[in-house]
Amino acid sequence: MGEIKQIGQIGVPAKDIERATAFYKDKLGLQLLFNNDVMAFFDCGGVRLFVSLPEKEEFAHPSSVLYFHVEDIQQAYENYKAKGIVFIDKPHMVAKMGQTETWMVFFKDTEDNMHGLMSEFVAE
Repeated sequence: MGEIKQIGQIGVPAKDIERATAFYKDKLGLQLLFNNDVMAFFDCGGVRLFVSLPEKEEFAHPSSVLYFHVEDIQQAYENYKAKGIVFIDKPHMVAKMGQTETWMVFFKDTEDNMHGLMSEFVAE
């Protein structure tokens, strides 16, 4: 009854809510659910992403790294790069477990939060 079932919302701090909202909506293509002067809510595959100005000083720090799952990491990397997202590296394999390869590439949002794209597939 009282156990955790799933993640319902992930909070990401912003320094400029308009700039951050434009990044997640226009650059990453996430669906904007609603927003106001201090926060914006997006849908990310059923998990709500909550981007907001910090309510208190103790929340004014970079967020945890979010890993956005994509089917084809190389294609996503090229598409997002064309939209102006600046990556800090190139897609690369980070792990191989049996036949499954996990690939990642990292970027920062407009608010200096580090995020990654990730893709997992069975190697041929």
